[in-house]
Amino acid sequence: MKYFKKRRNGIRNKELGAQAFSDNDPMTGVANLFDIGLVFIVGLIVTLFTAYHLQDLFSEKSEITIMKQSKNAELEIITKKGKKIKSIKVTKKKVQGRGERLGIAYRLEDGTMVYVPE
Repeated sequence: MKYFKKRRNGIRNKELGAQAFSDNDPMTGVANLFDIGLVFIVGLIVTLFTAYHLQDLFSEKSEITIMKQSKNAELEIITKKGKKIKSIKVTKKKVQGRGERLGIAYRLEDGTMVYVPE
């Protein structure tokens, strides 16, 4: 209690000058909470990148392929080779034309598809 009584004394506050205002500022704690929040967010991002092994996204020599499916079942294939990033949307449209056979696709018992090039 002696500490609070010294701070309330008007003569004592005048001697301290600007230091008395910073001690009584209620927003000082909010700034500290903001700093703690930033540290938490950065830690969370680093943890997610290491958990999903996404460090290769920043490497210039890496090659990554990501398949993304939207809510309406549309697939998008994102490919990164070196510095080039290419996105291809997969549709269910039927196409016609001439071409050459590249390989064979098999559907396994569990429903997965395997492509075997010739």
